[in-house]
Amino acid sequence: MPYQSPISPGRSWYEDTAGERPAYPALDGDRSCDVAIIGGGFTGLSAAAHLAKAGADVVLIEAHRFGDGASGRNGGQLGTGQRAWAEEMEAEYGLSRARALFELAEEAKAHLLEFSAANGIEIDYRPGQMSVAHKQRYVDDYRRHADIMAERFGYPHLSFMDAAETAQRLGSTAYFGGTRDTGTGHIHPLKLVIGTARVAAAAGAHLFEQTPATGIASGGGKVRVTTPKGTITAQKCLVAVNAYGGALEPVSAAHVMPIGSFIGATVPLGAGSPVIPGGEAVDDSRFVVRYFRKSPDGRLLFGGREIYAVSDPKDIHVGIRRQIAEIYPALKDVEITHGWGGYVGITMPRKPFVREVMPNVISAGGYSGHGVMLANFVGRLYAETVAGNRDRLKLLEDLKIAPFPGGRSLRAPLLFLALNWFALRDRI
Repeated sequence: MPYQSPISPGRSWYEDTAGERPAYPALDGDRSCDVAIIGGGFTGLSAAAHLAKAGADVVLIEAHRFGDGASGRNGGQLGTGQRAWAEEMEAEYGLSRARALFELAEEAKAHLLEFSAANGIEIDYRPGQMSVAHKQRYVDDYRRHADIMAERFGYPHLSFMDAAETAQRLGSTAYFGGTRDTGTGHIHPLKLVIGTARVAAAAGAHLFEQTPATGIASGGGKVRVTTPKGTITAQKCLVAVNAYGGALEPVSAAHVMPIGSFIGATVPLGAGSPVIPGGEAVDDSRFVVRYFRKSPDGRLLFGGREIYAVSDPKDIHVGIRRQIAEIYPALKDVEITHGWGGYVGITMPRKPFVREVMPNVISAGGYSGHGVMLANFVGRLYAETVAGNRDRLKLLEDLKIAPFPGGRSLRAPLLFLALNWFALRDRI
């Protein structure tokens, strides 16, 4: 019987196309190491790989299987820059710092591709990404954004598309314009997870699945991570659980909120399909964003149903098919072969949360839908920090991230009300 994640609904198309997915043992007994890592997604596995390659003794634990969370189940789009547009970062932080953050993100993009190539990880990279306006009043913003990226941030790969070009490149008249980015692309995220774990293990990192952290404490120059069958004692610790931290560490829990996001995969559309003929990934201007792309075998992978309540929808396929039909009416009856979901970690300003939350313990997450590129690189930046260079990680640590209002008991219903208002605004 195929493996089914106990924490994320549905079986993904990625799971059925990733190839061999090695299992790692559960931790049984106490361990001592240089660095303990909690969380086996992009950030944790990347940190483990880079630390182990540098000679550090690393122990990484994952509560379920590597890739069961957002890292193995997301939309696969890399994006460009930070989650917020570069000009928005400039307005908040000034041009110099905005450029530094943009350049950091560009390095993250290059690093992901270089790391995969250097280590023989086939991630099914395909170039191109389009961002499109679902309302006419947003079109001028996209036009200005393309100009600003070229003139102020030295990024020549972004071009404005009018309505006619957008329709031709999408195979749909549902949008009014947008931008096309030839300097980025999209990947098979679970293949990256599996490959990064392989690299980390080969470098000497000690990897454990099915091993939840039940507690974390720092004192006397040591960090202690408790698990059901052993305690890990380390010099330093990285908490890389993103949306799946629960109450493990209260500072992160106050700043990173899990929201559910759902994706459907259709049957292959065939060689003559007008849908995204250039093979780019797409995201739109809705606050509750819709994101979609075609797989190498011609399926439409469509994500767009976010939830902010605690329960999952009973039928992922119904909601996804309805949203597909709004953009591609000819696909209103298309067969959906896979429907799956998972939880994305967001912060109030939709910027990553990186903080030292207790002595020698750094937490990283809250990538807010921009983690395919950034999360991997944060793992590398953490390894740099352990080696004594914290300058680049500090660019993210110094971002202004306010906690969610209402504490753990009220933040979910308050966010539910706020974000459903934004979802309503998307429709008017």
